[in-house]
Amino acid sequence: MKKRSTADIVIDGLVEHEVRYLFCLPGVQNDDFFDALYDRDSELKAIHTRHEQGAAYMALGAAMATGTPQAFCVVPGPGILNTTAALSTGFAVNAPVLSLAGQIPSHAIGKGHGLLHEIPDQLGITKGLTKWAERISQPESTSKITKNAFKELTSGRPRPVGIEVPQNIWAQKSVGLDTYISQKIEMEVDEDSLKQAALWLAEATNPMVVVGSGAIECQRDIKRLAELLSAPVVAFRNGKGILDSRHDLACAMPEGHALWRDTAVVIAIGTRLQPQRMGWGIDNDLKIIHIDIDQTELGRNGGADLEIHAYAQDTLPIICDKIEPINKKRDCRINQIKITKARLAKEYQNKFGPQLAYLNVIREELPEDGIFIDELTQIGFVSRFTFPVYKPRTFLSTGYQGTLGWGLATGLGAQMVKPNVPVISISGDGGFMYNVQEIATAVQHKIPLISIIFNDNAFGNVKRMQQENFNGRTIATDLVNPNFVRLAETFGATGIQAQNPDKLREAIKTGLKNNGPVVIEVPCGTFPSPWDYVILPKIRVS
Repeated sequence: MKKRSTADIVIDGLVEHEVRYLFCLPGVQNDDFFDALYDRDSELKAIHTRHEQGAAYMALGAAMATGTPQAFCVVPGPGILNTTAALSTGFAVNAPVLSLAGQIPSHAIGKGHGLLHEIPDQLGITKGLTKWAERISQPESTSKITKNAFKELTSGRPRPVGIEVPQNIWAQKSVGLDTYISQKIEMEVDEDSLKQAALWLAEATNPMVVVGSGAIECQRDIKRLAELLSAPVVAFRNGKGILDSRHDLACAMPEGHALWRDTAVVIAIGTRLQPQRMGWGIDNDLKIIHIDIDQTELGRNGGADLEIHAYAQDTLPIICDKIEPINKKRDCRINQIKITKARLAKEYQNKFGPQLAYLNVIREELPEDGIFIDELTQIGFVSRFTFPVYKPRTFLSTGYQGTLGWGLATGLGAQMVKPNVPVISISGDGGFMYNVQEIATAVQHKIPLISIIFNDNAFGNVKRMQQENFNGRTIATDLVNPNFVRLAETFGATGIQAQNPDKLREAIKTGLKNNGPVVIEVPCGTFPSPWDYVILPKIRVS
């Protein structure tokens, strides 16, 4: 076979996995890679950003919106360090993101000469934030490492991976492979465990299903299981939409908490069950069935009565088949769920009317398959348990990382790979300014993201906590902001101010007709605190 450069082999892997965009910032250590990319523009288009953080967040948003591998490329040292918040977030939310980082020349790595962008143990830093990472130290290893990277991205638990390439290796040549696609790793399913799970669930008076992003490919099976068992399906953030929020059995976390005390058997699918185990509490009357493709998650937050190491999509059809002939009716459970949901819906309206007025507008104007990016805002916190989600991968959240400032750039990535689907990102004024420069990226690449800024001229959530917990003593939370409408316009974007929910509706309608980025500022004050519904108390004690 004809020899190809390291740069071309890596691009071959990206193209074969149908990665259409490379979010990037060029630099001297990667010059040979970008020269190769120039000739492959029709296959892999460079989307250059104004900051490495923006490139990594855009790859993250693209990966979360599609569930398929996406990639970014940056220079070493400060370049890769600027991407670490996005990498840690991708690790938390199970996003298949490839970090492609340059490196100083291979002969100088670890020598401490003080070369441009040199940092100690760059590969070690990347390994700490990814599922797998490796350096291409010689051209002969390029094909194997590239294939291994995509194998890790597409098998088992999806999480970020990293490839590091020294400056002098990019142009060197070696023999490529016919394919960089790996076969799915098949898992043996323990039939006895599935039979036991089915028996416990079929006999349980009050079962519960808890789903995380590890169940995101199992919509039909989750719906079938829930309806067989008349069981609530409880999802938090990135599990939202696996069961359509309009379904009678779909529950947010507060509804799940209210039903937790009487639950006899819980089946946790692709989730750590961390809030339930460490927050809501467990006791000897509760049986836990845990299904996860990641062996390390089984038992991490406390043991389960039955642990099943397997893909959820391989196990759930079998469990459902085994439940059907031995199942029993649970009319009382269905009634209990309906009463609980109605009670909490009324509470939400009474307590969070100001937030819901805005969230309802966004939901009504956003199509069913439209994507909503949840930021760390007073509106965002309430959205986690009140915003209806109809399809998976349409409510993107930071998971346990709680990454302030991710919203704008992540939304741009989601919008790039979903050009026919509206995407709305919400931010507070504090978080929006983390990546404000990426408005320029949106304008340059004509990305029609709608960004909504709820502006209270403060890090509002932190300020409220200080006021409530420290006798009104606030520090380092008040902010001075630009005129966001004029700021957007100076970049070449459309800027709109919306003083109330009705004006927000008009602004979103305008934004949906626009073929470029739209920034909507919503001036606001302090909203009612959501924390009693976010951090839920222990109700079961072992």
